[in-house]
Amino acid sequence: MSKLSTTASRLAPLRRFVREMTQLVASTRHEESQLLAEGGQLLKALIADDNWLPERFAFPSLERYQQYLLHCDPLERFSVVSFVWGPGQSTPVHDHTTWGLVGMLRGAERTTNYAMTADGRLTATGVDVLQPGDVAAVSPHIGDVHAVSNAHSDRPSISIHVYGANIGAVHRHVYDPEKGSCKSFVSGYACEVMPNIWNSGTAV
Repeated sequence: MSKLSTTASRLAPLRRFVREMTQLVASTRHEESQLLAEGGQLLKALIADDNWLPERFAFPSLERYQQYLLHCDPLERFSVVSFVWGPGQSTPVHDHTTWGLVGMLRGAERTTNYAMTADGRLTATGVDVLQPGDVAAVSPHIGDVHAVSNAHSDRPSISIHVYGANIGAVHRHVYDPEKGSCKSFVSGYACEVMPNIWNSGTAV
């Protein structure tokens, strides 16, 4: 089997997920609860296979966690990214301003969730740990502010995220719960290319 056909076969789970997610987003555009429930099942099926993610989109950095773009819907209705955490790396407290799904592929993540108090300050509401195969959801309607870290201090962790926008271009916020302050940011992406999931032919 050629290298081209081997790569195409390996990426088949991601190609299938993108197709099914595109259909779901089109049919449930204004029904977030249904989208999160059904999208969560699609993501769970994707992360059940640990062999499809290309190495260049699974590579940790010594400096900070990496957000690699795997696919963005042409209408920016959703995007798919791999989050790659080096040992002990973490995010600041942040929001997303859109719905999102997080599926744990390798390793583990520790998430500290936050809620806004009546006086406008953030308070921690609990800690969740995602293990391989677990899926979690975020949204301004169900809880959108958290801080995330690699639960392992000795090895990388990788999660697959799906967001209801081109997440690398969204204006979001980071928070300092102790000072009660926040500032805007745009995350961007850690890559200049995406996996070619549509090259499903064979080399000549």
